[in-house]
Amino acid sequence: MTGARTSEKSRHQHPDTRKPERKAIVHRAVRVTVAASAGFYPLVYGLHQPSMSLYALFGPVALGMLSPIPGSGRQRAAVMLRALPVGLVLVALGTALAVRTWAAVLGMLVVGFTLAFAAVAGPRPAGAAPGLQLFYILACFPPYAPETLGARLAGLTLGVLLLAACEVFLLPAPPTASYRESLAYAVEAAGRAANEAAVSSAGSAGTTTSDTGPRHDAPGGPGDSPPGSPADKPVDSWADRLRATGQQLRFSQLPPAERPAGAGRVDRAMAQAGTATRTLLDQLARLGGPAPTATTRNSADADAASADLLSRIAALCAATAEALRTGRPQPLPWSMEQAIRDFQAVRVRQATGPPQAVPAVPELRRQAAVLGMAESARMLETAVRVGLDGRRTGPIPPRELFWYADSATAHLWWRRLVGNMTLHSVQFQNAVRTALGLGAARLVAGSLDLTHGFWVLLAVLTLGRTTAGETWAAVRSALVGTLVGAVAAGTLLLVLGRHTEAYAAVLAPGMLAAFALGPLLGIAWAQALFTLVVSAAFAQLAPASWQLAEARIVDVVTGSVIGLLCGLIAWPAGARREVRRAVAGLLDSYGPLITGTVGALLANPPGSAPLPSTYPTMHRLRLAETAYAQYRTEPGEHSVAHADWQAVLITANHILVGSRWLPRFDLPPVGVTPEAAVWARTSADRLALTTARLAALCAGRRPPPEPSPPSAPHSPAEVPGAPPLPMLIDLEVWLSSLTMELRHIERSVPPLRSSTPKTPSR
Repeated sequence: MTGARTSEKSRHQHPDTRKPERKAIVHRAVRVTVAASAGFYPLVYGLHQPSMSLYALFGPVALGMLSPIPGSGRQRAAVMLRALPVGLVLVALGTALAVRTWAAVLGMLVVGFTLAFAAVAGPRPAGAAPGLQLFYILACFPPYAPETLGARLAGLTLGVLLLAACEVFLLPAPPTASYRESLAYAVEAAGRAANEAAVSSAGSAGTTTSDTGPRHDAPGGPGDSPPGSPADKPVDSWADRLRATGQQLRFSQLPPAERPAGAGRVDRAMAQAGTATRTLLDQLARLGGPAPTATTRNSADADAASADLLSRIAALCAATAEALRTGRPQPLPWSMEQAIRDFQAVRVRQATGPPQAVPAVPELRRQAAVLGMAESARMLETAVRVGLDGRRTGPIPPRELFWYADSATAHLWWRRLVGNMTLHSVQFQNAVRTALGLGAARLVAGSLDLTHGFWVLLAVLTLGRTTAGETWAAVRSALVGTLVGAVAAGTLLLVLGRHTEAYAAVLAPGMLAAFALGPLLGIAWAQALFTLVVSAAFAQLAPASWQLAEARIVDVVTGSVIGLLCGLIAWPAGARREVRRAVAGLLDSYGPLITGTVGALLANPPGSAPLPSTYPTMHRLRLAETAYAQYRTEPGEHSVAHADWQAVLITANHILVGSRWLPRFDLPPVGVTPEAAVWARTSADRLALTTARLAALCAGRRPPPEPSPPSAPHSPAEVPGAPPLPMLIDLEVWLSSLTMELRHIERSVPPLRSSTPKTPSR
């Protein structure tokens, strides 16, 4: 029954990684065994309370072994104590609905869906859900005995309290680094990198030369040395360290208990702070090493402005890291938003001055990169303030990205629930599959009047997986293990007869072996040993014969067949198909957001056009993130070639942020020239066509033809007439970086079987 997925995963891990995991499994087995034994034995042999002892036994088993509650000992104990009232309600509900099979089935459908759907609330509610399911399952089976409700509730309360005490005092799981600590470390690294870049820019501003040397006019901006050049190697090492630091904030790299995955304001703010930090680290890595030497006095002034803004970014990061560690944000004597506006004013003044006073294009592009970093730092600091305070605030601009700050807590949860109430949500699919399996199992067990019919539902609950193939693999192993365990249990029952003291002697060591060896050795061992455990337990509560083992086989086979059929009927491919569909929908939402943002920037008079809605992209991003997270947990699929789904998610955040900060800080003082507007619209339209092609490729559809080569200039620097405004340079850097990201994604998409898609032209 227990921990089969753990063993499947651990077989592919490095020995150094598996050793701490084995130790944690053994410690957990000891805690659950002690808690279950401390409640079961006194109630059976001291107070002679069979109903109470049954729930005192299965309370620790359900929340300790069946429920993968993450975190340290104290964190797990806190989750168990919060789950206890819910468990008591479920036991009372099951006891009441056991009066009729149809009532118990309807209750099982509702309870099964609700608890499985609790995964949308984060890893801790999702971890406790299977154990809570078991509490209803135990209570909803005959005999209908409402007079035993008090004993059942008392036994469950005792068992959970004993388990919580063991989690805290008996071989407790050690705490891990908190998310705030990990975030503070990454923010500090970003601050140091920004300070180094500021020193480099300040040094460049203090020196000018007439020898321009090699120019870095690529759209990526200054500092992009040719690959393989000697000067490139230390820059790559520096950039790789920054990117590696950012990767540590990915949810897949964090302990489940520390992931800010909830729907509340604090979790949303901290998750956004992590995304902003990763973006900032990546921007600093792409900025490169030393700033290019200033070629004119105007370029030196541009570098001085960049150095000042970079130093403010470094100071903001240092203050934010300290706030994360102390939990108390300290006010700064200046505002990053005002610093950004001052920086933009300097750039506009330089760009609209005499042509000979305009900085060179590489310096303009470096300024655009620094501006993007400043906005990332502003979003980071704002999100951290909201997360540390936790209270509802006034509207924070841009409101579309900080919409949760001034929303009521009830609205935040309602939006999370409604957003996942769709057939395209993998969490909704999992909840429906679980509810159908448990409801069908309860109907079959009740209609056939199976002995110990709750074992049917327990088999569905423990053997069900998100893909039909994985479910079949689990069922095969479980059936073998159950058969072996049933033979051993039948032999034990025949030999020991009604000597309950012998079963009492077998139960505790059996639980320790089952809870320790089952997760380590796999499903077959888990089912075999657990069959012995339940046989020894039930033989102490009522006279039992070898037919108990026979009932165990029948129930597990019945539950396995039902679970397998539900897995074949309800989304048998798991997240493999859904992640393609979700990513394709996300890519489809890119085009209108990109073209709408460019249209808002080009509006005449400036600021007169409405901004495009970000809701479609944000909603589809959430669905794609959950589908991708589940896809990563499904074994056997990652050897198949697939697109870089993670890159698609990163690009979505890049588009969302750019669609708001460009119109916020980059509206031109006057309308742009017609030639520049043609370049901007053409570039945006081509990028939108690229996203449509990628969406078709990810969905397995025939992609539309590539657009014809542009007749407009490739860069605002090539537009004849006046020097490019800062808005055009910033827009160019944004569109160019998106183009490079989308090209990477398209290269990762496997070709269609009938033809190979072409690479989009430049």
